[in-house]
Amino acid sequence: MAEITAALVKDLREKSGAGMMDCKKALTENGGDVEASMDWLRTKGLAKAAKKADRAAAEGLVAGKISADGKTGVLVEFNAETDFVAKNEGFQNAAREFANVALTVDGDVDAITSAKTSKGEVVSDVITNMIATIGENMRLRRAAKLSVTDGAVSLYLHNKQGDDVAKLAVLVALEGTGDKAALAEVARRIALHVAGTPTPPLALNSDELDPDVVAKEREIQTQTAMESGKPREIAEKMVEGRIRKWQEEVVLLKQPFVMNPDQTIEQLVAETAKETGAPVVLKAFVRFALGEGVEKAPEGDFAAEVASMTGQA
Repeated sequence: MAEITAALVKDLREKSGAGMMDCKKALTENGGDVEASMDWLRTKGLAKAAKKADRAAAEGLVAGKISADGKTGVLVEFNAETDFVAKNEGFQNAAREFANVALTVDGDVDAITSAKTSKGEVVSDVITNMIATIGENMRLRRAAKLSVTDGAVSLYLHNKQGDDVAKLAVLVALEGTGDKAALAEVARRIALHVAGTPTPPLALNSDELDPDVVAKEREIQTQTAMESGKPREIAEKMVEGRIRKWQEEVVLLKQPFVMNPDQTIEQLVAETAKETGAPVVLKAFVRFALGEGVEKAPEGDFAAEVASMTGQA
């Protein structure tokens, strides 16, 4: 039987993405044969896949795609438990494939997971099989789809991890009958702004702000104003002014454009309308930052763990 070395375990883990202990066991059971071990991991793992569903999955990738006609764009966030798995080629290919599927359905996660890939496999089955093989919980956490009737949708990927996959991605949709290449470029620049601005926008305009978020901000500002000792009528005016200022900071159309701080996004859109000779409307934007809102578990040192489990520390 072939010696189960750290290098062999590392090779199997890089190919499968499975946990190190599982890789060592698979290799032991299959005499060091990597391909046979890959099959063993998948077969043995299916029964355990459901048990991993409650484990935090905050790493992974955001994949983005634009349709051939440039009028539709999608984002999907595909999560795993560790960044190591996110760097696995199979995981990245799956994220890309799920984005391709998203272009063909309504953009809802349930619709995507129920749909079939280009290979005829149901997306939910693909994810289950990957969990079984790799040994980590995975989930298609969220998805978004933007479309225009006439205009352009552009995608910006920040901190790219490969083709069409990144840690942060933004879609921007511009409606307009003018030059599509010009609209696509402006949409891309706005997407870059959304990704890079110090204060990520919460909504397109004030009317689209979450009422609960506005109420919370009003509560904070009211408390601050009352603590200043001002008369109530003056405090209330202070609050209204501060709320208006806050809204200008967190709604996209009112934000100073990162590439030209003397110009707001709203003014950039108006300028684009003049340059293209037709009305332009910033219809929508979507920003996905990997793992936002999900608690992340600490990762151990891979090299040390391999060495310890193979007795080569």
